[in-house]
Amino acid sequence: MFKNLIVYRIASEWQCDLTQLEEALARTPFLECGATQERSTGWVPPRGDAHGLLAESVAGQWILRFMAEAKVVPGSVVARRVKEKAERIEKETGRKPGKKESRELKDEALLDLLPMAFTKQGSMWVWIDQAARTLVLDTGSQARADEVVTLLTEALPGFALALVHTHTSPQAAMAHWLAKQEPPAGFSVDRECELKAADEAKAVVRYARHPLDIEEVQAHIAAGKLPTKLALTWDERVSFMLTEGLQIKKLAFLGTVFEDKAADDGGFDTDVAIATGELARLLPDLLEALGGEAQPGVAAPASMPAVAPVPASVSGSVTGPAAAPVDTDPDNAPF
Repeated sequence: MFKNLIVYRIASEWQCDLTQLEEALARTPFLECGATQERSTGWVPPRGDAHGLLAESVAGQWILRFMAEAKVVPGSVVARRVKEKAERIEKETGRKPGKKESRELKDEALLDLLPMAFTKQGSMWVWIDQAARTLVLDTGSQARADEVVTLLTEALPGFALALVHTHTSPQAAMAHWLAKQEPPAGFSVDRECELKAADEAKAVVRYARHPLDIEEVQAHIAAGKLPTKLALTWDERVSFMLTEGLQIKKLAFLGTVFEDKAADDGGFDTDVAIATGELARLLPDLLEALGGEAQPGVAAPASMPAVAPVPASVSGSVTGPAAAPVDTDPDNAPF
């Protein structure tokens, strides 16, 4: 059910029970766009029931579902309608609309077209782990995450959040793992990564479906290219792409995770329990692999492994026969 993860730490002072959470979410339920409404957001029942609860608890984990709908009006269609309105004014009055009037015509054109526009919907899983004090959003877009965070903090008194940060930056750690060919304990490096130069040229090398334990990758890092994405597998159970911003993308549960699930069981509770159970173990291991979670004003522990320094400059772009294009971010829906 989860494909991407952005992880927040919930302030320890926040206290709430499921009933209070349900009441707070009920104040902003999702409603479809009105005739002249461009976008609508809100909460829907995670189970998909028409009148179900907006906050579900499964094995102690709270699951919510955020929904957004937007009407799609192509810019070219709006421009054509504005042109028609402007030509009508010029024909009737003998003058061309000024800048202010043209902006007003654009707003009018949009209102004319919205009732006829197609709509797109998208949803996001939201997971609150009270025991671990984490909020996990199923998105690869920080802008979309910010929208949900804003909605929650406005609805829940005292619900303060901070993005999780680690003592070692993901980029420095990934560079170390690739340069030394030493992945952290419990993890293995897979066959996909992106390296980017830090100079003005911003040269990029991408590998897809290709071994990364080769001298060519080490040479790129030695020349100053730093990893922005790296595919990893945890405990042979979960594969994912780690980004330089500590986001998890392309999350996939491997075959062994769900093999004990009954063939005829497509239940919501089972899916949530298995997914959150695996991720609740993966996330602490990943933070530990990155030197542990950093607290504001607290220095990194002295025992933390040092990451080899990487030169900051590189010239030229090396793409070589081993480099292959990687798919662009799959999480590119408008929601």
